[in-house]
Amino acid sequence: MGIVPDEAINQFKALMDQVEEPLKRTYQNIHQGYHTETLMRFLKAREWNVAKAHKMLIDCLHWRIQNEIDNVLTKPIVPTDLYRAMRDSQLIGMSGYSREGLPVFAIGVGLSTLDKASVHYYVQSHIQINEYRDCIILPFASKKYGRPVTTCVKVLDMTGLKLSALGQIKLLTIISTVDDLNYPEKTKTYYIVNAPYIFSACWKVVKPLLQERTRKKIQVLPGNGRDELLKIMDLASLPHFCKKEGSGSSRHAENAAENCYSLDHPFHQQLYNYIKQQCLITEPDKPIKQGSFHVDLPEEAVERTEIAKTIESELHKFENGDGLSRSVSGLKINDY
Repeated sequence: MGIVPDEAINQFKALMDQVEEPLKRTYQNIHQGYHTETLMRFLKAREWNVAKAHKMLIDCLHWRIQNEIDNVLTKPIVPTDLYRAMRDSQLIGMSGYSREGLPVFAIGVGLSTLDKASVHYYVQSHIQINEYRDCIILPFASKKYGRPVTTCVKVLDMTGLKLSALGQIKLLTIISTVDDLNYPEKTKTYYIVNAPYIFSACWKVVKPLLQERTRKKIQVLPGNGRDELLKIMDLASLPHFCKKEGSGSSRHAENAAENCYSLDHPFHQQLYNYIKQQCLITEPDKPIKQGSFHVDLPEEAVERTEIAKTIESELHKFENGDGLSRSVSGLKINDY
């Protein structure tokens, strides 16, 4: 963790001790007993400025209450066929734990089409995964490893990234803004694998726009990242697209249950069953309602908007042929 500015944390704690219901209850759902670690996350997100971190956290609590986020794990997405289609088009899953005990989440950035449901369904699903991670997975890991585990690592698979990604930028920006404002500093490291040249071009122009704190978290690995990732996790915890020796990935593992994106994977089975069980507990006499759980979509943060526009501009260059005129040898990922 490095040196912790105790004075900032103590000031922040004193401010949060003044919080009353209903903010107090939803704050307890956020920190899950790890009060100091939660305050540190918001302080880091606001460069250790107590006043700004306090405002950020209070805004987050109001967002949770206004959108009933504490109940989102009681709202299953039905019918199951719709949820399965979403899992096949919003590629995310948990493959295991690092040797430090951090959950390993895999995200298929390049092959996610996000075209089988409305924006609200995809945002709902993303928030449900966040809440399940924070309320179930991280407390379990903390108990198992005998210390606070409050962050995760993410492996981003860029296989299949192409110009069609332009149509997904708005939704991805919404999801990223939800995370930035309400789930700050939950990812310790982002590992990018299977990066094609189009990613290299975008990364070169986006990298300077990122805050230094964010840049330090991102590691672009050669090929599918297998050898590097095995330094921090066991083979069993590697995402399915990293298990092949050499580069390359596939949308589906040979065994569907090994594909951490699939609804048949143990993580998604446990998540989906948990949500359905919670629904039955809270509303035992009512049928499960169809329809998305609407969440107020955030205004895009200035930094995110600028990054999105830069990515769009770079992708358009490739579409118009300008990007293709660049020398392939000048875009080697290892240069970064």
